[in-house]
Amino acid sequence: MAAGRVRLAHPFPPVWDSESRVLILGSFPSVKSRQEGFYYANPRNRFWPMLEAIYSTSLSDTEGKKAFLLEHHIALWDSIASCSIIGSADSTIEDAVANDIAMVTRGSKVERIITNGATSHRVYQRFIKPALGIEDICLPSTSPANAAFSLERLIGLWRDFLPQSGEAADSTGQGLLRLFHEG
Repeated sequence: MAAGRVRLAHPFPPVWDSESRVLILGSFPSVKSRQEGFYYANPRNRFWPMLEAIYSTSLSDTEGKKAFLLEHHIALWDSIASCSIIGSADSTIEDAVANDIAMVTRGSKVERIITNGATSHRVYQRFIKPALGIEDICLPSTSPANAAFSLERLIGLWRDFLPQSGEAADSTGQGLLRLFHEG
């Protein structure tokens, strides 16, 4: 293995319950997330600030974030169960093994799967979709490495695909239309 490359298993479980309707899949936890034991712990990642803006709320601790996700019928996991990786860089991921996403979809009301960025989308398309049969919606990554998208632009694109006030997420594709018109 290359210097700094380690083989890791995903260190924490998905967040979901039987009422979850939207599943958001990241790729694999960052170094900071692995240290903290929860999703998107890197303070530079825009995932939590984006959700705070979309839902006009403040999220500070892990338990509050879990409760928020479940209250809004959002499940959260990663596409990758194990891989070899250097640091946190998705570009260094090799030998990825996919998570058993069907475990969540079978036990919930998930009707939409959102992949957070290109790496999660590629893993989903290659390893998960053939068995699951559910098309994903690939949205721009909230990672700080995705400097092409400001927080404001991410908010505008993601908003249309997330549940609002207990309702199902919009399926009109308006967020994707804006992506292509603004891109």
